[in-house]
Amino acid sequence: MAGKESNKEIFLKVYVYYIFFVLFMIGIVVKVFAIQYDSIGDFLKDDDLEEKIVETPAIRGDVLADRGEILATSVPIYEIRMDVKTVKDELLNEKLDSLGIMLQNLLKTKTAREWVSLIRRERENQFLLIQRRVPHDIKGELEKSPIFRKGPNKGGFIAIKQIKRKRPNGVLAARTVGLTRDNGMNVGIEGAFNMYLSGTPGKELRKKVSGGWKPIPNEFHQDPIPGYDVWTTIDLTIQDVAETELQRQLEEQDAKLGCVIVMEVETGQIKAIANLSKGSDGNYYEDYNHAIGRSTEPGSTFKLASVMALLEDRKMSLNDLLNAKGKYKFYDSYLHDSRHGGYGMISLKRAFEVSSNVIAEAVNTHYKNSPQDFIDRLNSFGLGEPLGIDLKGEPAPTIRNAGDEGWSGISIPWMSIGYEVRLTPLQILTFYNGIANDGEVMKPYFVSKVTDGARVVQSYSPEVLNPRLCSTSTLEALKSCLEGVVESGTGKSLQSASFKIAGKTGTARIAENSLGYGSDQDVKHQASFVGYFPADDPKYSCIVVIAAPNKDIYGSKVSGTVFTKIANKVFATSLKFHKPINELKNVESVPQMKNGRVEDIKLVMNMAGIANTVASADFEWGVTNEQSKKVLVEKRYIGPTVPNVVGMGLKDALFLLENRGLVVVVNGSGKVRSQSVEAGSEVIKGTKIQINLN
Repeated sequence: MAGKESNKEIFLKVYVYYIFFVLFMIGIVVKVFAIQYDSIGDFLKDDDLEEKIVETPAIRGDVLADRGEILATSVPIYEIRMDVKTVKDELLNEKLDSLGIMLQNLLKTKTAREWVSLIRRERENQFLLIQRRVPHDIKGELEKSPIFRKGPNKGGFIAIKQIKRKRPNGVLAARTVGLTRDNGMNVGIEGAFNMYLSGTPGKELRKKVSGGWKPIPNEFHQDPIPGYDVWTTIDLTIQDVAETELQRQLEEQDAKLGCVIVMEVETGQIKAIANLSKGSDGNYYEDYNHAIGRSTEPGSTFKLASVMALLEDRKMSLNDLLNAKGKYKFYDSYLHDSRHGGYGMISLKRAFEVSSNVIAEAVNTHYKNSPQDFIDRLNSFGLGEPLGIDLKGEPAPTIRNAGDEGWSGISIPWMSIGYEVRLTPLQILTFYNGIANDGEVMKPYFVSKVTDGARVVQSYSPEVLNPRLCSTSTLEALKSCLEGVVESGTGKSLQSASFKIAGKTGTARIAENSLGYGSDQDVKHQASFVGYFPADDPKYSCIVVIAAPNKDIYGSKVSGTVFTKIANKVFATSLKFHKPINELKNVESVPQMKNGRVEDIKLVMNMAGIANTVASADFEWGVTNEQSKKVLVEKRYIGPTVPNVVGMGLKDALFLLENRGLVVVVNGSGKVRSQSVEAGSEVIKGTKIQINLN
């Protein structure tokens, strides 16, 4: 009996130990889970944890123009803190005065004595704030300071990395490049290619101390992986002239908004895209991508599609005569020509050149009894489908079918001159670009490749949307019409002395949603010009749209002048239009190198097989000295004053200057040849500094 009771007691104890062991193991699992994921469902909160693993940001990749100029880049900044408690008394007593002097010289926020007093007063503080938004090079100098050079475990040095996004070329292509937002809802190229740009965040363990969460070394630590670089198709020279001329005309016309797109005819690459809107203060800003997202009634630029339909369906030829009497009745509605009394008996070609609304009468005559045939023909041109571009925000075109809601007896004539249809400027330009490209319609695209250093991760090639827009005879007829507009039609004031332009003017009343088109006393217009150049061998197509101008209203005066200025500048500066005068002979010599970060210079030279020597191992920034057979890299001191960035590439120069709190204005591309604020002078945050590159 006693033996059985003894056995029961043993089993009871075993069960108790077993249950205790199981609970203990569950506790360990819960603790690990809490550290790894910060919380366990809804049961635990951060306040209940003493340690947690957090993500550390990755350096976001650069967005680059087609020749490598930086449109958007990331600059690392740091929050510097000190774990005073971890520093031993002997080290603190011996080196604190020296550390105070370094902090005074590098940060310039307190005297050495004030730093010493603060650190002694906070002897038990494990997370003492030293300074926020510290530049990378200053952080590097702090790491080498007395006490701090011992590292986080013995010297108490804590540097928490943060990332700041910068646009060294200001607003150029700003809405197309896009934005990065804290909520992750990135737009433009930043959003469409976020999977490449964002990189992979790292992980680090942080311990809760008074004042915040202190990073601590551990086996969970993972360094972040930088994002890839995205190369756009944007030509910075064309982009600059497009934005400059658009803004100048918007200001001249006191207009509400405008946009410009320049496309490479053969490939569909977007070489420039500018969007400006008038703010409440009267200035113009890049606040919305009108070129991609603003769908409107295009007006007379749509007449090209109507004439194309008449020719393709063999309803008319260009030589057929029309009575352009100036006033055209459709049930109880009227259309008028801009010339009072009209143009008399003219050919279809001439009607297009002078943009007569007799085209509406012609289309109505031939399609009135079979309106869906007209709609089907427009859709065969691809005008009813979105382009499917990579960037978000493109609305589908509006081309209603016969009998749809809102259809009436005047729908065909109104549609034929660009009303009761809606398209974006990019959709219209793509249609015209197809004419310039001998009937092959190219899909517009904005990015040529994604790279990881020298390695191409992803490349993008031209894509054909429609290999045959129309017959060859129709195509040639339409080209002659577009050239005629500029030679003797509504665009004759836009001729260039150097090359031929082909295109179409457009003036449309702006419908204010459900309010109609406004009264005759307060009507608003949209002026546009779309075409290509040179007309005999098209290289670029372009559209200019300006909404609600307050002086002129006609497409040739308002938008056509912008088109011509852009075309003239592109023609003058592009090698595509000019034969080389001579050829340079190959020379065997060490190439010129940009100054910059030593590790980057060495990496490039080693990859290129260029012999090099670094003067010493104890400096971060270097100056290159090209000798006969190798490159010598010597030290360039970068202190707390305005740095010397001459000879550096834009990214390094921007990094150093922006991190000093200077406002950088960039002029040119290549490497820095001069800076407007003298190197070595005192840094005054907010000061504007211009750097000139070549």
